[in-house]
This record gives sequence, structure tokens and C-alpha cells, in this order.
Amino acid sequence: MGDRHVVIAGGGPVGLWLAAELRLGAISVTVVEERTEIDERSKALTIHPRTIEVLASRGIHGPFVAEGLTIPFGHFAMLDDRLDFRDLDTPFPYTLFLPQARTEELLQEHALGLGATIVRGQRVTGFTETGRSVTVQVAGPEGMYEIEGAYLVGCDGVGSTVRTAAGIDFPGTPSTVLGWLGDVTLDNPPRNAFSSFTHHGGVMVAPLPGGRFRVVGVSPDSVTTEWPGDLTLDELRRNTVAIAGDDLGMRDPSWLSRFGNATRLAAEYRRGRVLLAGDAAHQHFPTGGVGMNVGIQDAHNLGWKLAATLNGRAPEGLLDTYHAERHPVGAQLVENSRAQTALMSTFTPEGLDLRAVLSGMIAAQPAFNRALAERLTALAVRYPAADPAAHPLTGTRAPDLAFTGTDKGLLSLLRTDAHLLLDLSADGALGDRTSPGLALHTGPLDHPPAAWNEVRAALIRPDGHVAWAGTDRDDALLTASADRAVAAAAAVAQGPRGALSRP
Repeated sequence: MGDRHVVIAGGGPVGLWLAAELRLGAISVTVVEERTEIDERSKALTIHPRTIEVLASRGIHGPFVAEGLTIPFGHFAMLDDRLDFRDLDTPFPYTLFLPQARTEELLQEHALGLGATIVRGQRVTGFTETGRSVTVQVAGPEGMYEIEGAYLVGCDGVGSTVRTAAGIDFPGTPSTVLGWLGDVTLDNPPRNAFSSFTHHGGVMVAPLPGGRFRVVGVSPDSVTTEWPGDLTLDELRRNTVAIAGDDLGMRDPSWLSRFGNATRLAAEYRRGRVLLAGDAAHQHFPTGGVGMNVGIQDAHNLGWKLAATLNGRAPEGLLDTYHAERHPVGAQLVENSRAQTALMSTFTPEGLDLRAVLSGMIAAQPAFNRALAERLTALAVRYPAADPAAHPLTGTRAPDLAFTGTDKGLLSLLRTDAHLLLDLSADGALGDRTSPGLALHTGPLDHPPAAWNEVRAALIRPDGHVAWAGTDRDDALLTASADRAVAAAAAVAQGPRGALSRP
């Protein structure tokens, strides 16, 4: 079992999505999770547009969209003017408010339905690695035992045992700001999601299922390196009154917590047969609700690459591109988080004026609004192209392209176990080509985005990013270019003279 088996430490959203992706790639997987059941205290509430696209690319977004509260706006550093998502190039121009506990339930159902093994109440304690496998030590109810796998992936949070055991550095900065959070009943709740920021601090109020609310914020005394003790309801009430002028009838807390802005980024996302994803790879202040989203997107990038590697369809070095592509995303996450933290922890007149200037730019400058919104939602993520002369679309996230004569968009055509070759020419220039590892869709685009106007063919990776785009008007040149792109992706077996193999 070990040569095509992956062990995942951590059964939160990141580990569960990775497990499902591996199963869609026909890889056996065991998820080891220390918690005996899903934690009802939901750290994450927000699912961003790019993550909804990720879910839609595997056809499971329906329950999330049906159950989540759709909000077409986001915030940057709790500025008064909100980021407007409504004009973003996505079928999901909004965030979903859905408690992490429910997100985990849905992702667990998905992973189990695909045949993943999930063991709860057990903990990965270490591993030994050979040239061909990893032997993972697990502490279970009946004592220690071992699981052999081809790879071990640490999705086990900021205190990752896997990262520590692998000797991967986790450099960064310590906590200097403490936010506070309470899930409570409000007898006098605001009519809509509410926020306020003054020299007394900042507070946001968001609805939760069951008529409860999350109250979260920062205050001048949050800027500290000293631990003030556990948060109490009285303190939460005092902070809210000082900032908003009213305690909103706050009572019956189910969760009170503090959280810091310690910020760290793993030096390596891969070391040998050990990889990291999610909070095990990056820690930051939870500004904008991006943490879980970036983690799921880590897993989305890793899953198809790991499956292709174990299935023998990966070009040399494919697994190394996981670090090369996702580590810069983690670095940008750290940068954005620190920038927002600075804006959220300044209560001087000068700091409040800086906030007012930036907030006004969001309201008055649509291009600035869109750039921040695309960055926050990960719609702007672009992976570097290996060839400097590649088409500008290479490495970008492909939008949900519409095709003439069908109501199926691009997202519905993506698969974990195959690249997707798009023949967008009117005459089917590439012919009828499919093979294991390569799916084909033939037909022109319906109202293509401007950047796609001249594109006659494209190769889309399983994670929805563009691997190659071709604009040759000559069919023979276009086909030859497509052959080379597919060969470079190792998506299919190669036939004579490097031509695409046919079924």
C-alpha cells in the first residue's frame, strides 16, 4: 500500500480537501486527526469567491452556496468603505458566511464518499523517511502504531508536529496585537452586518446560524506583548460599548477567545517526502477571513501534482513546483496581513486619518477597489511561467469561460486526474484527441473575455490555471504548439514523433 498511499496529518478543511483530491486521482489516503469530533467553535466563517470556484470545479459547491449567507462585499483592515465584489470576473461575486464546523462536515462527507480513510482521536507524533517511503508514527487509543506511505503531508496547524519533526524552519515575528472574539446572543442586534472603528477601537458584528452573533475586534489595549488573561464577557461588553456605544444586549457566550498577530511562513513547503499545507505553512492575524481559503487553495495546488507523481504521469520536478508556486502566495498573505494589522492597531489621529484616506480611495477609485478585492479573494493569483515568451495568460487562473452551444462553463469541465485541452477554433483544428490524463473540449467561446479574444487553443491544469495558450492562425502550427504543451505537462502518453496519443 505504501508506494501509492499518502498520510495526511490533520483533518480540518485543508486536510479533508487534499484527501478528496487525492482520491479523485485514485490515490489511497489516510487522514489522522487528533480531535474525536468536529469542533463546533468555528474559527473560520468566510468562504471567498476563489474557494467557491475550487468547490465548483469538483461539482460540490451547491450545499455551501445554499446554506451560506451571501455577502457581496468584503473588508480591508476594517476600513469604513467596503470592497465591492459584485463586478469580479467570477460566477460567485460574493463571500459566503458559513461556520467552519459546517464546512468541515461537508468536506468530510465529500472525502469519505470518495473512499478516504479518516481516523479520529489519534495523533501523528513523528516519522522516519527512507528514499522510497515514509513511516509515520501514530499515537492511538490502544498505543503507538505505524503507517507507511509514499508521502506525508502536514495539515496539522500552526503548531505542526510534521513541520517540527521535518526540521523545517518557521521564521517570522511574534505577537504584538491581541484581537478578541465572542460568539454570543444579542437581544438588540444590528439590522445588518455591522462594524465601527474609532479611537476607542474597532468592532465587527456578524450573524451566525441559530440566531447568534460573532463580535470581534481590537482596542488600544490590544496592542501588547503581555497576555492579559482569558477574555471575559464583561470585557467583551465593555469593549463593544466603548466603540459602538451599546452592548447590543449581549449575553450567553458559547465561545470567548483572544488571538494574536504572530506571523510566520515556513521556509520550505516540501522537504523530501514531507509537505506542508494550510496553517502548518503560514500563520497570520485573521484579517479578511482568508486563512482557511488560502489553505484549501494550497491543497488544490498540491493534490493533482501529488496524484500525478504517484501515478507516473508527472514530468520531473512537478512536485517541486508546489513550493515554487504556493510559497510566494504565502509571502503575499503575510504581507497583506501585516499591512492590515498595522491599520487596525493604530488609534492616533494620524492613524485614523490614514485609514480615512485609504477608505476614501476604495470608494472613489474602482481600479483600486478591484485590485484589493482580487488580491483578498485570490482571484489575482498567478503562477510564474517557465518560458518568458509564454502567452500572458500562462499561469493565470482561467475564468469560468462560456462556450457556444452549451450551458456548461469551464469549471464544470475540470478534473483532478486530467489536464483539459480547449480547442477554441471554429474548425476543430486539433482533431479528436483524448487520452488518460487529458480531456478535450472543442468549440468556440461565447462572449470571451478580452484577454481570450485571440486564443484558439489552451491547456488548463487540473487546478484551473492556464498551462499554455496558443494564438497561431495556422492549424498545423497551432497543433504542433499544443503537442509540445501537452508533452511538457506529461498529461498523456506520447505517440510517435511526439504527437498526442489518440484513443
